[in-house]
Amino acid sequence: MRATYRALAGLIALGVVVQAALIAAAWFTVLHNADNGSVFDKNTGYNWAQIGHSVVGLMLIPLFSIILLIVSFFVRVPGGVKWALITFGVVVLQILFAIFGFGAPIVGLLHGLNAFAVAGVASVAMRKARLAEQPAPATQPAPIA
Repeated sequence: MRATYRALAGLIALGVVVQAALIAAAWFTVLHNADNGSVFDKNTGYNWAQIGHSVVGLMLIPLFSIILLIVSFFVRVPGGVKWALITFGVVVLQILFAIFGFGAPIVGLLHGLNAFAVAGVASVAMRKARLAEQPAPATQPAPIA
């Protein structure tokens, strides 16, 4: 179960990296198309990378964070529930920043910054699970005087 917890936390952190790559590809695609004469306005459809960014950010990462939270109740990881709950919380916050960022661009800035929090918190959860798997260091009995 610890391996499952660790894998889910790792997938969330990896998802943030994929998100960054997808949004970069999305906007470079828009710029490339604009250089070739396309117009980008409110009627422009989403490109493949924008769709991928939405799928990973609105479906996969939230799904992994919910499963991580559920798994955390059944696994013996010190602070596992706490870190899974924090991960879930920053993922929910990330989605809210994405939704409200369209109306207020400064909130969109928070969406980008909070992505680092999602990756960082998920990485801490992954590390906690990895450390829980390692055997405790052997202690030597105190010498008898």
